[in-house]
Amino acid sequence: MALFPIISNFQYDFVLQLVAVDTENTMDEIAAAAAHHSVGRRVKPQPDKIIRVRQQGAKDFFPRQAKLAETNIKPMESLEFIFCEA
Repeated sequence: MALFPIISNFQYDFVLQLVAVDTENTMDEIAAAAAHHSVGRRVKPQPDKIIRVRQQGAKDFFPRQAKLAETNIKPMESLEFIFCEA
């Protein structure tokens, strides 16, 4: 378990956010941490959708239960957080 800084590039937000997560967090937990800083502030909530995570510019999302430590994400890397159908 270690704190790990990522950059949140949240869909519909015009602000990039520095978010501290844990290496043992799942992608769903990381998405929730990023949402805390954007949704309801500058981004309209979409409760009927889930938030998926992918590396900046990638087409594929990480599996929702993948832990950060299991990925190739580097500290301070920009991740995209996208609303998707549940």
